[in-house]
Amino acid sequence: MNSMSKIFLITGGAGFIGSSVIRHIIEHTQHSVINLDKLTYAGNLESLESIENNSRYVFEYMDICNSDQVKSVLDNHQPDIIIHLAAESHVDRSIDGPGEFIHTNITGTYVLLEQSRIYWSNLKSAKKLGFRFHHVSTDEVYGDLGDTNGLFTEDMAYAPSSPYSASKASSDHLVRAWYRTFNLPTLITNCSNNYGPYQFPEKLIPLVILNAIKGKNLPIYGDGKQVRDWLYVDDHAKALLHVAINGEIGETYNIGGYNAIENIEVVRIICSILDDLKPSRLNGVKKYEQLITYVTDRAGHDSRYAIDASKIYDDLGWSPEETFETGIRKTVKWYLDNLLWGENVQDGSYQGQRLGNNKL
Repeated sequence: MNSMSKIFLITGGAGFIGSSVIRHIIEHTQHSVINLDKLTYAGNLESLESIENNSRYVFEYMDICNSDQVKSVLDNHQPDIIIHLAAESHVDRSIDGPGEFIHTNITGTYVLLEQSRIYWSNLKSAKKLGFRFHHVSTDEVYGDLGDTNGLFTEDMAYAPSSPYSASKASSDHLVRAWYRTFNLPTLITNCSNNYGPYQFPEKLIPLVILNAIKGKNLPIYGDGKQVRDWLYVDDHAKALLHVAINGEIGETYNIGGYNAIENIEVVRIICSILDDLKPSRLNGVKKYEQLITYVTDRAGHDSRYAIDASKIYDDLGWSPEETFETGIRKTVKWYLDNLLWGENVQDGSYQGQRLGNNKL
């Protein structure tokens, strides 16, 4: 390892965003990565097959809520930077069973912060000075923009709506407290909705793609007019690495894709791309849009999210490379080219349910 390369510890590295971060680091830098993951239903090591044998990559199977395991990994691997991505992240699941979200997202973050504080306090000289704890959060902590034309900014008050977003808001507060009280060098990023290759098919975009090609209904909550800002996952991965290395300690950066689109329009765009790339051969279905089905809206459903990402651009020079048009076409094509991956992750514990109302 050269003097400029660092050791990154990534929690939740077998997940959707985490695996993108790891692939980016291994394929495009000389840094090393320690991947900590419990391999819950959404964690899949197949997403890391392209780099799994790289000498700069190590996988550690563990639970971030286990303080002894966390301490052991920190002591053994001596990371320079932690990027904390491990989290329960699906809103519908949080409504159905909030307890796991409280445990992983709040208790897990506390354990990781406290063990990181102890580890950091014992570091020497330059390694201690260069240490960073980067906590990855969500724009959902800010709540609902409603019918306004406003944008989420870093100084907005938190107003989470779901058990998921409340648990992430709580973890954000813990990170800020460990910075303020213990001087632990922390950074926080709050991102908009991610999409792209390797996303577990409970989320809207992969669910629609995989349901459509199987001739299943495409479930849309309520009237489908909910607005989300969509961020291509590889853009997010690049932003996370950039913030971890170059961000100012104690600061928060919002990361968005500048693609605020209604959910129903997202589904129609996917259907149009599928019509082009894989025309329907289903009986009675000439256009995939015919499969759209409206279902009862979920409880507490926020109507609009949109991020102001000007701070990360002005301060750090980051902006997304993909438009929604380019990113979504890449995404649809990837799922069509990797149907086996989709089948493998749908192993029986999850078969395309929109959890929370269990309707397709």
